[in-house]
Amino acid sequence: MMLIKWLNKMKGDRAPRAAAPAPKALLLAWLGGFFAIAAIAGLAHWAHAPLILGSFGASCVLLFGFPDSPFSQPRHVVFGHVISTLTGLVCLTLFGPHWWALAIAVATAIALMMWTRTVHPPAGSNPVIVFLMLPGWGFLLAPTLIGACMLVVVALIYNNLIREANYPKYW
Repeated sequence: MMLIKWLNKMKGDRAPRAAAPAPKALLLAWLGGFFAIAAIAGLAHWAHAPLILGSFGASCVLLFGFPDSPFSQPRHVVFGHVISTLTGLVCLTLFGPHWWALAIAVATAIALMMWTRTVHPPAGSNPVIVFLMLPGWGFLLAPTLIGACMLVVVALIYNNLIREANYPKYW
């Protein structure tokens, strides 16, 4: 009986899907993501420095598609990325590149972001990136901190140019 009840939960609540965004919103989100990644990748190319993380693409979804979301606020973006990368580096250093150490790193990053009230879902992938790349401690500065700060700077400029609403909602 409990199994059937549990399985029935997977049908969902049958809530209606979110409305489709207006074409203008799609274009503005596209442009924001383009400018942010172009700025970071362009500077990385020019400086011959690693400044980009795969998770930054997902950050752009939030920063430019949903800038009013708590997950899109600057403190969440910067501290979420830094906390998650730091957690990955600590776990990699302490335990080595084992599957179970990666699981500990991701779970700990989630808990730490929640505890510090800096949840940024894209940053949850940073421990995975750390374990795949096996970088040194410098990875915390570049690309993580510098890249996350650059994302926020582009979001501050862009979102306040194109929108009536203020960005950020809070620091």
